[in-house]
Amino acid sequence: MKHIPIILLGLIALLSVSCIPNKDLVYLQNRAVATDTTQVISEKQKPYRVQINDILNIRVKALDQQSVQIYNPVGESDLNASGDQRAFFDGFTVDLHGNIRIPVLGEINVLGYTTEEIEKLIETKILADEFKEAANIFVTVKLTGLRFTVTGEVGGTGTQTLYQPRVNIFEALANAGDILVTGDRKDVTIIRQYPQGQQIHHLNLLDIGVMDSPFYYIQMNDIIYVKPLKQKSWGTGITGLQTFGTIVTVLSFITTTILLIDRL
Repeated sequence: MKHIPIILLGLIALLSVSCIPNKDLVYLQNRAVATDTTQVISEKQKPYRVQINDILNIRVKALDQQSVQIYNPVGESDLNASGDQRAFFDGFTVDLHGNIRIPVLGEINVLGYTTEEIEKLIETKILADEFKEAANIFVTVKLTGLRFTVTGEVGGTGTQTLYQPRVNIFEALANAGDILVTGDRKDVTIIRQYPQGQQIHHLNLLDIGVMDSPFYYIQMNDIIYVKPLKQKSWGTGITGLQTFGTIVTVLSFITTTILLIDRL
């Protein structure tokens, strides 16, 4: 029985570190300012540069639309196709050499270009090769949706495509069911692809300063990984009540065992 106080102290210490505190769950914390203070956050999003296997949606418009119709996909090969399927079949895929093939114009290298740069490139080429004179040509180039993958401690893992020009990390996680209670919000990993290879970046979603990060907005083909908190591997419980219940169960077992040993 003399060991019970020591056991109790050990269990109390375990209780104090095993449950997940509220400060590890609240997004965008800023303890330096009052809660009702208005803050201005500057954005540092860099323009996305096209990579291999990206699919581009290219549209060419003119006063005489028939004259540029050949550059625009018909988009009626399968009326029952989903948005992703139509984008795949009607879009222009960047091949392994960084090229796209456009009717009449042929191959154009777009690897590492922004969509705005590609618009100017195609417009210049159309005017130089086909029209030979000034014409009211308007070219739009867009990515066929923003595709990303979320895995780890989230409500729903998998690859998703959002049809909007930009998506921040919170919007991406919200579409994946948000981070579970057992997920580490302090160290969210983003695996981002660059022309020279992949790089790993880290975001602390508990700090309001994350909105000032150049990685706050996700990019095409990003992989977002949320690792589990150490409390999950301990298996003592997520909340204080669950942890307390686990400790009571363990304490009851130990007490019963000690009493049985003393009676022998």
